[in-house]
Amino acid sequence: MRILVCGGAGYIGSNMTAMLTREGHKPVVFDNLSKGHRTAVKDVEFVQGDFGDLGFTVQTLKKYNIDAVMHFAAFIEVGESVTEPLRYYDNNVSKTRTLLEAMEKAGVEKFVFSSTAAVYGMPDTIPITEDVVKAPISPYGETKWAVERMCGFQSQTGRLRYAVLRYFNACGAGFNAALGEDHRPESHLIPLIIQAAMGKRDNIKIFGTDYPTEDGTCIRDYIHIEDLCKAHLLALKKLESESEQVYNLGNGTGYSVRQVIDTVRKISGKDFSVIETDRRPGDPPVLTADATKARTELGWTTDYPNLEAIVESAWKFHTDHPNGYES
Repeated sequence: MRILVCGGAGYIGSNMTAMLTREGHKPVVFDNLSKGHRTAVKDVEFVQGDFGDLGFTVQTLKKYNIDAVMHFAAFIEVGESVTEPLRYYDNNVSKTRTLLEAMEKAGVEKFVFSSTAAVYGMPDTIPITEDVVKAPISPYGETKWAVERMCGFQSQTGRLRYAVLRYFNACGAGFNAALGEDHRPESHLIPLIIQAAMGKRDNIKIFGTDYPTEDGTCIRDYIHIEDLCKAHLLALKKLESESEQVYNLGNGTGYSVRQVIDTVRKISGKDFSVIETDRRPGDPPVLTADATKARTELGWTTDYPNLEAIVESAWKFHTDHPNGYES
């Protein structure tokens, strides 16, 4: 299939592009490079542009005879969404509406959407199933939920077939650790800890040590980037027979902040300063996924269920790319 990968030069998008290529598809990366890295997507068709530009997006869809669109171009920083909500509504909702309109005008029906566990807010039930009440507590989560609902209504017209994949914590580095996280600035836990281990930051902070968990720190569900991308391929294939899909993607096994810190210490062989500080508002004690539906309906399995394997791949990427991707 010829697949337009919006945000394809970013962390998840670049891994998805590599997997599509490996599986015999023909990806076209569509990215404005505001967050992504051109050097992460070598040797594939690349179009620099903004998915909020209706005319250019329609032109691109038609030029490359696109069969399906995968969307990884949302802004993703929860804290930033609180301070700049209008910016998040513009990029994540308004521009996605434009993308869906462009698809309709170009006659492209298949759409795979990168969503998030943030749509659940602070659920009462753990692990989280897909039917848990949606109650996002940040503009980021709310914008993702708005797009999910928009896709649902558009699907009812018969002009859209879509899959929503709700990520928990995507991490690790794919394709022999060649494609890893290089956010600027970085906000994700594993690369932040690795930066501390590499001496690139003075310390790592633990926000809250009095949660009702075994070691007092928050527990989260970590899923390796290649396992995440595998689910997208399966969902894309299923769009041939299903017009609406919604799946959680996670390992189902949670690891605490202390466990992640200890694992980085073990893999790296480095010690570093850890500072314990107050809780952050809105941090639930435990967030883990029930991904039974994806396993049952898609036949999805994970190759990296172990935290050590995830951290090993991330450590290799960061030591091979100490300054991130080349400009």
